[in-house]
Amino acid sequence: MKIAFVDDEQKYLDEMTAIVRDFSTQYCCQVETVPFLDGETFLEAFGDGGFSAVFLDIYMDGMDGIATALKMRDMDNKCVLVFLTSSVDFMPDAFSCHAFEYITKPFSPQRIFKVLTDILEVLPPLQKYIEVISDRKIIRIFLDKIASVITDAHYLDITLVDGEKVHCRMTMSEFVELIDGDFRFLLINKGITVNVEYILEFESSCCVMENGTRFPVRVRDRLKIEQAARDYNFRKIRERQAHFARRSAPEDIKKGD
Repeated sequence: MKIAFVDDEQKYLDEMTAIVRDFSTQYCCQVETVPFLDGETFLEAFGDGGFSAVFLDIYMDGMDGIATALKMRDMDNKCVLVFLTSSVDFMPDAFSCHAFEYITKPFSPQRIFKVLTDILEVLPPLQKYIEVISDRKIIRIFLDKIASVITDAHYLDITLVDGEKVHCRMTMSEFVELIDGDFRFLLINKGITVNVEYILEFESSCCVMENGTRFPVRVRDRLKIEQAARDYNFRKIRERQAHFARRSAPEDIKKGD
């Protein structure tokens, strides 16, 4: 997440930054924080896009939070907006700006943790992608749409889940570097990489994909390859369990656990 903090009091900017840093460490998620001391400066930066959420103080010198939020909504109606204030008087106006939450000062780390967890629930997951050149065009391919990658001389044939093929000049080592260690992709034989998400089963010395394609598995490494696929699926289950655990964690924090 990339979060903007807009408050004309430096102490609150510092406090929010520290709380979010703790949240990022505890929940193993990358969060970039950008502080602003006034609405005008924030709006200039917001126009460039890229913010996942905005924590915005209502009472500020110069342009107040409501006016800032209305201008922000003219540029983006989807960014998550959280108001910070010392009074509930402006709550009706705040929610007319499609505010996600309304936090009163002084705020506790537990309250901010809860709101951040809720924000993570509504934000769409970021999809990783790579860019390749095919037919002299730059093509962006989402990794979760790749079923298999096969070496063809100095080229790669990238087969997508829908059956489409992308032919590009690239080596397998260059592809591996592009995906940056993504555990979904498994090298099962020389020049053959498959997405574990779309493996149906291992049958003798073959890897059978969901689309019916069969690829030969390197015989001497067959057991190791099958184990790597099982490890990936196990990791997915653990991540799903951790996801549900995070949803209840803020309540545990409140109880002092």
